[in-house]
Amino acid sequence: MNEGETALSPADLDRFGSNPAETFAINLKAVRERIAAACARSGRSAGEVRLMPVTKTVPANILRLAFEAGVRDVGENKLQEARDKHAVLRDLPIRWNIIGHLQTNKAKYLARFAAEFQALDSFRLADALNRRLEAEGRDLDVFVQVNTSAEPSKFGLHPDELAPFVARLAGYSRLKPRGLMTLAIFSGDPERVRACFRLLRALRDRAIAINPHLAGLSMGMSGDFEIAIEEGATVVRVGQAIFGVRPGSDAHYWPGLIPSHAPGAGGERRS
Repeated sequence: MNEGETALSPADLDRFGSNPAETFAINLKAVRERIAAACARSGRSAGEVRLMPVTKTVPANILRLAFEAGVRDVGENKLQEARDKHAVLRDLPIRWNIIGHLQTNKAKYLARFAAEFQALDSFRLADALNRRLEAEGRDLDVFVQVNTSAEPSKFGLHPDELAPFVARLAGYSRLKPRGLMTLAIFSGDPERVRACFRLLRALRDRAIAINPHLAGLSMGMSGDFEIAIEEGATVVRVGQAIFGVRPGSDAHYWPGLIPSHAPGAGGERRS
């Protein structure tokens, strides 16, 4: 490690506190306990649920401290941000997952380093990724994104488009289907959120009859992952409950999300 790589700037101190690694470790433990409790309520084993810490807007020097706290598997929304961090943190055995929308002209960059892509939603993108992965000699785990909330602002396949899409996935030898992904509606009504997760589970149950490798369900974020687990989630994507409220976050949808000791947890804006 080069001198200064984990030095904290005033902005880092303001957002993450004076000991980020300790705070992240505490928050990771708390999230894992909540996962275990949700699994117990649902008659499931905690080992059935994979926690993916989402490091969107978390700087590379802070992510290095998160690694010290036990983070190994990270989710990034923006490819360019993930590429920049990967370049700086090549010395760490981090598993990079891209969970946000991807333009086809960026497929070549993702193919070079990502282990998993959770926003596959078009044949055009599947073609581009498969071609680039073939050139790199790599395979890529993929989740198919489905728009379960019917919000036009969200990416993902319409539920009616899923079956024919899944039927053709086997034709892409470098793409390894692992499951379905969705973003639930942002709502203070838990039942509206739950409906999105139930729909994805029902779609998955039908999809595995076509491709049995699509057993995974990536659903649930910091404000709703416990509901997602109750509805069968196998991957939960949790960022703010681990790393604190991010700038411009949706924390106001999720009151009480961040523990009182976490950085950025003060005042009315809690995620």
